[in-house]
Amino acid sequence: MVSLPKTKTISLALQGGGAHGAYTWGVLDRLLEDERIEIHAISGTSAGAINAAVLVNGFAKGKYKGARKALEELWNAISDVSFVSPLQQMPWDRWINGWNLDSSPMYTLYDLWTRLASPYDLNPLDVNPLRTVLETQLDVKLLNEHKGMKLFVTATSVRTGRAHIFHCDEITIDVLLASACLPTMFQAVRIDDEIFWDGGYTGNPAIWPLIYHADARDIMLVQINPFVREEEPKHASEIINRMNEIGFNSALIGELRAINFVSKLIHKNKLDEKEYKDLRMHLIYSPKELHDLNASSKLNANWDFFVYLRDIGRTAADSWLENNYDSLGTRATLDFDSIFELHKKSAQSTGTEKKPAHKQSANLKPSLNQKKKA
Repeated sequence: MVSLPKTKTISLALQGGGAHGAYTWGVLDRLLEDERIEIHAISGTSAGAINAAVLVNGFAKGKYKGARKALEELWNAISDVSFVSPLQQMPWDRWINGWNLDSSPMYTLYDLWTRLASPYDLNPLDVNPLRTVLETQLDVKLLNEHKGMKLFVTATSVRTGRAHIFHCDEITIDVLLASACLPTMFQAVRIDDEIFWDGGYTGNPAIWPLIYHADARDIMLVQINPFVREEEPKHASEIINRMNEIGFNSALIGELRAINFVSKLIHKNKLDEKEYKDLRMHLIYSPKELHDLNASSKLNANWDFFVYLRDIGRTAADSWLENNYDSLGTRATLDFDSIFELHKKSAQSTGTEKKPAHKQSANLKPSLNQKKKA
């Protein structure tokens, strides 16, 4: 009698980042391929939220194979609908700037327009090609009724400036568009009496829903935006790019610090583990491969670029599983103290490193978010 492999349960936290979400597609594709991994819940923002919703929808239709198929169809559809975009990269652009669009005259003109006029002026009909993609790729009714994987999507309330978390049974096309709504590109998305912008401003992604509303203690963060860049930004595009990275990472860094602090207190028996969750954080990220991709490449919908990112993501996930699978259910592999050093070196992938267990950061404040839901 052949024994089935023992499964380990994880939750996923998926960052947003436009076209760079194809990297997350690759990570998810590899994780879904591994029969030893069971995904309990997903928290996603922007492209991470769209990946998450399509994954859950595909899983509801055809389990893990259905989820993998749905993700591939999603990125094919995004590439197809963007084929007529004036921001498409020309062959000589790739030769000059790799996958970045900086040398594209249309991108330069578009970037200038968005700084001089709002999307209410430039796009009064609020046309969003992503809506067409989601309407063809998602069965919203099936998604809302699914009782398997839990799903949490973050958007930012324009009125309060706070994160709003939508649960699986609340998610609509508008919710996903709100989570991915960059205010310089699209009009704010109205849902009931509130208007929303991109969730990355307040949680990229939000981890606390996985603490309050999910059971898995192992949380896999799939990172797209770098925490650290060694180079001094001098050109206008570089400055804006770095400002966006810092802004979109700030809430996440705060949550990671709080999680590590609470874990440290638990390990020192200063907090009751029955009352607080001792989370085991893990990270998949490819700093070397993603380092030279700037903000302009997040608008690059070239299918070859998607495949390039997907393959990097699959490789990173494969390496992480090979080196760290046994740590699931046992110890954290994300060492918050050393994560910045890893990014400084930029030649090592955090997803391929075995990290010391439970090394904690010292100057952190505790968060009640890690307290278990009563």
